[in-house]
Amino acid sequence: MRHDLDRRRLLQGSTGLGLLGLGGCATAMSPPRAPGQTPLASGVYRPVIAPVRADMRRVFDVTVCLRPFRAAGPRLDTERIGDALVVHNYGHGGSGWSLSWGSGTLAVRKAMANGPKEVAVIGCGAIGLTSAILAQEAGARVTIYARDPLPDTRSARATGSWTPDSRIALTKEAGPAFGAVWEDMARISYKRYRRYLGLPGTPVEWSDRYTLREEAPGTVKGPDDPLGFASYEDRISDIMPHGETLSAADNPFPVPHVRRGSAMQFNVADLAHTLMSDFLTAGGRFEHREFHSPAEFAALKEKVVINCPGYGARALCRDETITPVRGQISWLIPQPEVNYGLFYNGVSVLSRRDGIVVQAVWGGDMMGYGDDQEVIDRAETERSIRTIAELYARMKPQAA
Repeated sequence: MRHDLDRRRLLQGSTGLGLLGLGGCATAMSPPRAPGQTPLASGVYRPVIAPVRADMRRVFDVTVCLRPFRAAGPRLDTERIGDALVVHNYGHGGSGWSLSWGSGTLAVRKAMANGPKEVAVIGCGAIGLTSAILAQEAGARVTIYARDPLPDTRSARATGSWTPDSRIALTKEAGPAFGAVWEDMARISYKRYRRYLGLPGTPVEWSDRYTLREEAPGTVKGPDDPLGFASYEDRISDIMPHGETLSAADNPFPVPHVRRGSAMQFNVADLAHTLMSDFLTAGGRFEHREFHSPAEFAALKEKVVINCPGYGARALCRDETITPVRGQISWLIPQPEVNYGLFYNGVSVLSRRDGIVVQAVWGGDMMGYGDDQEVIDRAETERSIRTIAELYARMKPQAA
């Protein structure tokens, strides 16, 4: 079993492609020195790792989210409710942000098959808002109907890391055909997110990720995975950066076994603001409205509806195939000098512009599975912060 699943490859970038020559023009020149890096004799540069100030006194918030997991993968079918065509688009587990553009593309293709002039979108989380923008781009006038705007949805409480196959399905339940659907969604989303790199506010960016182990990989059994969560990352290995195992000379951490990769991350507050501004600027409308049954969709003036309620589908659609997967994030005050993520001893850390995300993942993919308690566990926060604090307490000072 994969050791700790690397937080479903928290580093996700630690398994992708390595550094490639540009059009065959790579040379033996040493790479240019970047700020905050110390040159080594080999021509490789050891990063200067700014320590995270992991202290309970710096925790400014704790948030809890329920991920909407479906064993067979996201629901992407259609049905007729009255005279309305309803396209369902929910149940993405821990991959909502990561797959949003691809999943929305598949849903919008079905919604726009007969060229409707107006489309309604139910829900304003990551899936709903991206679906709405894609429907606009396909030529429809779009209204989002939702109880909450994006900053108040569960999507706003996401970790913010590119994890396209994080609890997306169970291998046996999804079946062999779903792999191709997943790959389509992942590739579309990955390409679309490149549009948001470098924008003001940095809604999407790349960052280094480190997997830290006291023991050599493969020597310690990871958490049990009795359900068999699906893993599809090999299907997109051609577009993902490869990672590297750091030598002792390159390793800045007080842990003997370290792997470094790179991954995309979403600064969710900035990204949500950017997407909502794009939607409204393009003429989109947002209407506060709460639905209690899909039968109410038939009363909307729009006769094509994309249903994106996230975990809310369990109650709204009476969908018992939705399983809650609880996740808790402890937020440390931002540190601009910390520009990386790591996974150590069952805890993941990701530095974002709006805070440093600290999350316990010591139970692997089974942690939080079937738990619908959306309440704060202070002991979980304290243990996570203590684990990270002890790591940095062992680090030696580094020269800038």
